[in-house]
Formats: sequence, structure tokens, C-alpha cells
Amino acid sequence: MSFKLCRPRVALQGDRALRIALDLEVIPGTSGQAGGQLALGWQLFDSETESWITDGPRCVLRAGEEPLDRHGYELAAELPLEPGRYCLFVSLIEESSGWQYQQGWPFLLIEAEVSAGRAKLLRYGLVTRAQLRRQRWLRALGRFFSYPLVCIWRHRRLIRSMVRRDISGRYSGSFVGLFWTVLNPLLLMITYFFVFGVVLRARLGNDPSRSGFALYFLAGMLPWLPFAEAAGRAPFVILEHRNFVKKLVFPVETLPVNLVLAGLVTEGFALILFLCGLVLLRGALPWTAMWLPALIAPQVLFTAGVCWFLAAVGVYLRDLGQVIGFLLTLWFFLTPICYPVESLPAAALPLLSKNPLFVLVRGYRAVLLEHAAPAWGSLWKLWAVSGLVFFVGHACFYKLKKNFADVI
Repeated sequence: MSFKLCRPRVALQGDRALRIALDLEVIPGTSGQAGGQLALGWQLFDSETESWITDGPRCVLRAGEEPLDRHGYELAAELPLEPGRYCLFVSLIEESSGWQYQQGWPFLLIEAEVSAGRAKLLRYGLVTRAQLRRQRWLRALGRFFSYPLVCIWRHRRLIRSMVRRDISGRYSGSFVGLFWTVLNPLLLMITYFFVFGVVLRARLGNDPSRSGFALYFLAGMLPWLPFAEAAGRAPFVILEHRNFVKKLVFPVETLPVNLVLAGLVTEGFALILFLCGLVLLRGALPWTAMWLPALIAPQVLFTAGVCWFLAAVGVYLRDLGQVIGFLLTLWFFLTPICYPVESLPAAALPLLSKNPLFVLVRGYRAVLLEHAAPAWGSLWKLWAVSGLVFFVGHACFYKLKKNFADVI
């Protein structure tokens, strides 16, 4: 004869003690006696890591062929003093076959939270492991999409303060101070233009003038500058702020976001300079420049996802910080920034056009120089890829950050 748990009652007594009461019910259609000892017990797990903590005392229900003589049973459990979320699995256990919940039978799941030495009962109910896996998968899926956005919104004031401090601290003590935020992108653009536009005499087929190539080149540099700046610094950002990881309760996932927003500030100044040059050379701004937010938003999502991934991996692979400069240089020359798209080999174009920076560069040039909206087919794919990179990058960071303090 087989039994299942039913009618559970759970109450919190004192600060962290649980009183658990439940009944046993005979499963219809089962016959025969199990040869082993049948008992009722519980196991305690950490909800966040799903790691086993301890087993509780067992209440023996039947030994050998002795029948059950009562249906109501009570157990007592005490939650740990350490703060956190915990779950108890209350299940039947048989000496010959082990815990019944591991074999797919229903068990009582109790979830509780301990804070400041006091427990709070969250929920309880009868479930199976299959149902629990489905619930955890759905919760994990919800966290996958909500955690990055919730984290940024919750710590928005901290992020704003850190970005301001990063930009002002980067140039503290210099003669021109924050004006370097304008000079850096300007000097970099002038350097690249001198190399490719003056020395190598690169020109566009439909506009052989130097001003035409300058606008073409600088429009391509606009999305590249903030991405390269943030991605180049990302592998070092956790190591640079190791004190925050080791000594303070600090949301380290905001550190890569600070890099993204600092790069966006740099792009903002570069964009202002570009638009001023566009007015001087062409007399007016195109109305299609209103499409810029539709390009900047996926650019920020993509950059944040890449930075989260690089920041997390950079803690474990210190060589990544040395390799990233070469990878960014290679990425720069695989993107048609300093040369026309037509210069790319026809056979390689289908592959290279999958590069998100390729799509961004073409989109910036379309809205700023060609008086056209971004190609819809490329734009929605860019949003999809950027969103995926954003959430996957945060998931990788969230998974790896648990061991940062041990590695650093």
C-alpha cells in the first residue's frame, strides 16, 4: 500500500521555528507493503543557489510490515540565523528507495525568508519536482528579462553619480579639464581623417571631394567611438573597483553600465560637432536626423551587453584586457568606417553585413547624409540582436559575479 501527503498546515512559531502538520492518504489502486522503513522528513536548501544545507529529524511511520495506525503527523524545523531565502522539502522517505520526491511523488514545499534574525513565511504547498522545475524555469525567464532593467532603474542615481565622477575624475588636474571630453573625439576624428583622407587619399565614387569623404567617415565614427571606448575599458572595470567587490555591498553590475553611459556622453559631444560641421558644409540638417534615437537605443543595448560579458570574463581571464585592443582594431577595419561599402569583396559582404556596427554605421549615414530612413529590414534585426546581447550579457555577468570576491 502506498501513501501520499495531503492537507498541509504550516505555521511560524517564534523567530525562526516552523510547525508543520500534514496527513497521509492511501493511494487508491495500490497494494502490498514496502519492505523498508517508511518515515517522514525534511531537507533544507538555499533558494538562490539551490544548494543543500541540512536534513531534519525523521518521524518514523512504519517499520517492516507494521501498518500505519494514524493519519496526522507533525514536524518541527528551525531556519538558519543567516539572512537569505530558504526552502524546505517535506517528503516521505523509504529505506530501500530513498526520498520519494526524487522519484516524482508530490512533496510539501515551504519557502521562507530570514532577515535580521527573524523569518517570514512566503508560501507553501504540495508540488512535484516536474512542477517545481517548470515554476523555476518561468521565474528564471522572468528574471532574465526583468533584472537588467530593474537593476538600472533601481540604481539610476548611483549610476548618474558614478558617470559624473568618472568623467570629471578622468581629466582632473589637467589644464582644460572637462573640455577634453570634446577634444578627445575631435582629435581622434581629425587623426583618422588625416590618415585616410589626406595621406591615403580615400574618396567616394559619387562625391570625390574631401569634405564629402570627411562627412562620410565621421558619420561612421559616431557609433564606433562610444562602443570602442566602453568595450576597451570593460575587461578592467571590475579589477579597478575591486574594493567595491570585496568590502562593500555594492551593485557591481552597474559598473559596466557606467562605461556605456560615459561613452554615450563622448558621442553626444562628437554628434554636436558633427551636426555643426554638417550645417556649415551643407547649409541645413536633414529631417531624417529624427531617426537617430531609433539607432542609439539598440546601440546602447548592444554595448551594455558586450560590456557586461567582457567585464565578467575579464575577472577570470586577465589576458582579455590585452587582447581586446587587437580585437577592437580588427573589428574597426572589418566595419566600413574609413572606406566605402563598395570596397568590400562581394563574397564577404553577406557575412560582414551581419555585424551590428556595420548596420549602425550604415544607419547613421542614411539618416545624416542620405536624407533617408534606416532600412527597416536591418533595423528590426539590429533591435532583436541588441536586445538578445543585452539580456544574455547581463545573465552571464549575474552568473559569474558570485565568485568575483574569491578570484580577485
